[in-house]
Formats: sequence, C-alpha cells, structure tokens
Amino acid sequence: MWAKPETIANVSINEYCFSKQQIKGVVKASQFKWTFIWSFNKGLLLVNPPLGRALIEDALLRFLLKRDYELEAGNDYILIISAKF
Repeated sequence: MWAKPETIANVSINEYCFSKQQIKGVVKASQFKWTFIWSFNKGLLLVNPPLGRALIEDALLRFLLKRDYELEAGNDYILIISAKF
C-alpha cells in the first residue's frame, strides 16, 4: 500500500479585521512562503507571490472556510496538503 503524499504547511494569522471582513496571514510550506488576504464577505482569496500559488490556493481556501470562526490574529495553525512539494 502506498502512502499518500502530503506536505505540512504552517499558517500564521497576522490580522483578523471584522470591520473590513478580511483575514491576512502567511503560509509556509517546504521552501515556499506566501502571504494571503481572504475577504470572507466576498469569498475572495489573494495569494502572493504567484510562484507556486497553485500548490496552496485551493487547500488554503478550504482550510479558511472550514476554520474561519476559530482563527485568531497572532496564532499559528497547521494545514496538511495532499501533495508533496
């Protein structure tokens, strides 16, 4: 039986602004690092830089949608991605 590929990503929430309806943070996985802004009222996720964005974008959005009410600024979270990179 083959083990499924996975990568552990660390998600840091830098800012949770309810008045702007946005969450800002950083994701680090392997040698990659991205910043993100999630406008949860619009369902819009912006991830930068574009290099490697496709690797993280869908998994990060699912994570944010599932855990949005649990997230707090200044906290770190773990996201497991079903891919090896």
